[in-house]
Amino acid sequence: MSYENILTAFENNVTIITINRPTKLNALNRATIKELHKAFKAADEDQKTKVIIITGSGEKAFVAGADISEFADFSVSQGEKLAAEGQALLFDFVAHLSTPVIAAVNGFALGGGLELAMAAHFRVASDKAKMGLPEVSLGVIPGYGGTQRLPQLVGKGRALEMIMTAGMIDASQALQYGLVNHVTTPEELLPLATKLASKITNNSSVAIAAAIAAVNAGYEDGENGFDEEITQFGKCFGTADFQEGTQAFLQKRKAKFPGK
Repeated sequence: MSYENILTAFENNVTIITINRPTKLNALNRATIKELHKAFKAADEDQKTKVIIITGSGEKAFVAGADISEFADFSVSQGEKLAAEGQALLFDFVAHLSTPVIAAVNGFALGGGLELAMAAHFRVASDKAKMGLPEVSLGVIPGYGGTQRLPQLVGKGRALEMIMTAGMIDASQALQYGLVNHVTTPEELLPLATKLASKITNNSSVAIAAAIAAVNAGYEDGENGFDEEITQFGKCFGTADFQEGTQAFLQKRKAKFPGK
């Protein structure tokens, strides 16, 4: 599948999706959001893909925000529709994928860019990265899940400070906050992400999908994460991966998970 605004590559059971609009600092316009949806969907449905890495092209930006020119004259109803469609098409979609998603934050991750990184299952960052939700400086608030996912990751007080000041934090502060898991040099960012991906691919993709569902349930309104854990735990017993994993352990050999 060919795209205008993104690049995809596959190697060793890992699909890398790169937002490729460097002259626009990889800003998310509607066309790019639609392409990202298609790329994530294709990777998730590809049985060979065990992990997805999302990153940005160039040295300056992961995603430096949304394309403001597209919605500067929107009405109230158009604004609500923009947020609802964007969340459904990309941000919530990514967060609920059964395939693990790692965000490799290579530069500025602002507004929708940070929201995309937060939708991933975890984040690694270059020491050149800067992150923030500057929407209130434009007279609006984050609309792609930022007001919910940022406090989940860094706590309510820190999240509100970041949102209300419209300020940026650097990679070391993001690491201290728990917003990213690891910080490395720009040159080592993708190698680190792929190394982590490789560790994930050694394990049962079926069990990992169940773990994602159980963890996500704890953050969903009206859902009981403990009940979901019990359900997903039980389902694992009916999988070929469970049979292989337990037999491999008992036989003191490395498991070869069939992924079903």
